[in-house]
Amino acid sequence: MSVQIALLDDHALFRQGLRYILQTFPYVDEVVEASNFEQLLALCRARVPDVLLLDLQMPDMEGQEVAQRLLVEFPDLKIIVLSMFSADKFVSHLIRLGARSYLPKDVEPAQLSAALQDVLRTGYYFTPGISRALARADSPAARAEAGGPGAAVVLTGRELEILRLICQGQTAAQMAERLFISRRTVEGHRQNLLEKTGAPNAAGLVVYATRHGLITG
Repeated sequence: MSVQIALLDDHALFRQGLRYILQTFPYVDEVVEASNFEQLLALCRARVPDVLLLDLQMPDMEGQEVAQRLLVEFPDLKIIVLSMFSADKFVSHLIRLGARSYLPKDVEPAQLSAALQDVLRTGYYFTPGISRALARADSPAARAEAGGPGAAVVLTGRELEILRLICQGQTAAQMAERLFISRRTVEGHRQNLLEKTGAPNAAGLVVYATRHGLITG
């Protein structure tokens, strides 16, 4: 499979530096660049990239709106946000909107590579920072406004273990190693959690765990 990574950032120097780093990753075959939304839209209509690295701060359109508009037309597009903004409201909003991860712009190349590989393989890269941001953003006032937490579903002991590890930002491979089970078994439990809780993605699972007091430690 030919892996294509797209970059959206209005700073040419940053794009060039990031392109250089990405081209050192052996699994990346092509890197395409856009400096504004219209250029990116044309690229996506020609070929939907495997992963989009999205800068939140753009002069012509905010990154949140870029993500929202792209996901309407390309719902399977895997977006990783790269941003200097780390406030909970930015992280939680983008993850709930459909971004697959949220990383600081000064991320180390090794972590960027790990994020890309997990997003390509499992669909998301969930860090402890993302989990904490979602938990803090899910305030009592927000829960009350949404009508309360609702009834909790019955989860098995293993499903609770998987859920808590997801909230810690563990990858499927890390969970499999820690629990001495296969990665396929981990993915099976994760799918069961999504079906039981009605959560759309890993971010939804963290919100569910927070609302029902299932995050410990």
